[in-house]
Amino acid sequence: MDQMDKLRQRIDEIDCDLVALIDERARLACEIGEFKRMNNMSFFDPSRQKMVIQKAIERGTGDFPASGIKSVFSEIMSHCLALERPIRIGYLGPEATFTHMAAQKEFGSAHDFQPLTSVADVFKAVKENWVDYGLVPIENSTGGIVYNTLDLFAENDLKVCSEITMPIHMHLLSNIPLSKVRRIYSHPQPFLQCQKWLRENMPGVIQVETDSTATGVKQAKEDEFGAAIASELAAKLYDFKITARSIEDKKDNTTRFLVISHVDGKRTGNDKTLIMFSADDKPGALFRLLQPFAERNINLTQIESRPTREKAWEYLFFVDMLGHRDDPPIAEALKSLENECRFLKILGSYPRCRDAVENELATSTLASKSKS
Repeated sequence: MDQMDKLRQRIDEIDCDLVALIDERARLACEIGEFKRMNNMSFFDPSRQKMVIQKAIERGTGDFPASGIKSVFSEIMSHCLALERPIRIGYLGPEATFTHMAAQKEFGSAHDFQPLTSVADVFKAVKENWVDYGLVPIENSTGGIVYNTLDLFAENDLKVCSEITMPIHMHLLSNIPLSKVRRIYSHPQPFLQCQKWLRENMPGVIQVETDSTATGVKQAKEDEFGAAIASELAAKLYDFKITARSIEDKKDNTTRFLVISHVDGKRTGNDKTLIMFSADDKPGALFRLLQPFAERNINLTQIESRPTREKAWEYLFFVDMLGHRDDPPIAEALKSLENECRFLKILGSYPRCRDAVENELATSTLASKSKS
């Protein structure tokens, strides 16, 4: 017991030091906040936040898990930033949607989260300065791209300043046995992500699309034969039973979210850039427009097309690439593209999500081991 008392005493001493250092950090954050206020600067800098967390993780020895360091520093930075000025974040609501969970993952818990009824409302809230930042889903590893989000980028002059990736586990929520369910409520994406399970376990059950998963839960609770597909948090918040867990077709099911604002992210050295452009409707046009990127060895991670809505068979192309728009190769390629295409809009450069980088490294490591 003497040994345990000594260890606990040392932990108490460390805790005192931690609290003193957190207080000192908070005081410095307030001074920085005053400087930002006097110079009309943005209070939240996602590039800075990701770099601070990255450095903290790199300094760790492994005794405390990297995921824990990330969580601790995210909350410390969230509360320090709230001392400078609480940030208003709009997201696809109501509470307990996956977008809400992603917003808390990115910004921490100390800010003002505003639930909105649609992705279009999130764009409008940022555009009209009702909120400082908006969080929108952009793609899912199973269900694919969220085309409504791409269309809204075409309609609004807003920028991408950060991204979040989050594992998504879908649960069937119902207060009645599965055999009595006649209707299932949810956002269109969960239906895409759970097609196989629904086909095998709920054949003939009507699928009712809603604006969000949490809205689906609310509607299902009002239907005596209703169920919903949503998160575990939604089940707890809205007092709904989970009758089937993790019904997503792929267990590595992941959704990527984008943070939108009026400005994009600063260069960190590990960034992505999203652009939108239109091409002439003639053979080889798209190939020639993308050639400057290939010549400079720029990795294009995603290419999507959407109708312009102005003329039949005319399309806008959305291209995501690795690197920042200020990196010389990308700057040169964008200049070449601008001179050749009909229309070009840089939707923003932003720091890559660390989770995505870690998954990429883990995949490459497993591939190397399997080859050896």
